[in-house]
Parts: sequence; C-alpha cells; structure tokens
Amino acid sequence: MFVAASLMMMLATTPSADAVGMGRKDFSKCLGAQTQPSLDKKLPLGEFQSALKRTCADKEAAFRAAIIAQDKADGMSDKDAQADADDQIAEYVDKITSEYEESSRPR
Repeated sequence: MFVAASLMMMLATTPSADAVGMGRKDFSKCLGAQTQPSLDKKLPLGEFQSALKRTCADKEAAFRAAIIAQDKADGMSDKDAQADADDQIAEYVDKITSEYEESSRPR
C-alpha cells in the first residue's frame, strides 16, 4: 500500500513524458491548421510566419514548458533545457514554413 502511494506521489510530482507528447501534438496540429487558410488567402511567407506565432502562441508555450520540465527532471541544466526547447520548436516551425513556401510557389 505504501509503495503504491509513494509511486502515485512521484508520478504526480514529476513531469510526464505524456505532457511533452501532448504538447508536441497540439503545437503541430495548430501549425498545420494554419497552412490551408493562409494558402487560400495567398499570405506572403512573412505574414504566414507572423500568423503562426500569433495563433499558436499558447500551444508553443505549453510545449516549451513541457519540454523544459521534462529535461530538467532528467537532470538537464536550465540553459540546456531552454536550448532543447528552442531547437525542437524551431524544427516544427521550420518544417511547416518550408512546406508553406513550397505549396505557395506558382506552378
């Protein structure tokens, strides 16, 4: 009984990998949802990037916080955890930006 209670308390106090996974999923979904409407409006790349930042800011913040919490729980320094979060977020933004750029080129 005490072991189960201790385990439950540990799980409640340590960041969950599920938080990172859900943050990643929600952020990615938000980014992807902006593509077609922006293509329909023929937004220039810079405006598309601004729209991503504005529209997905809350999802980005949640994803960033989950990454940092997990990294720090794994023993990473705050500086390294911040850098990891920056890198992961940049990868998603770069990917969707590249896809947008490719899709918006005249055929």
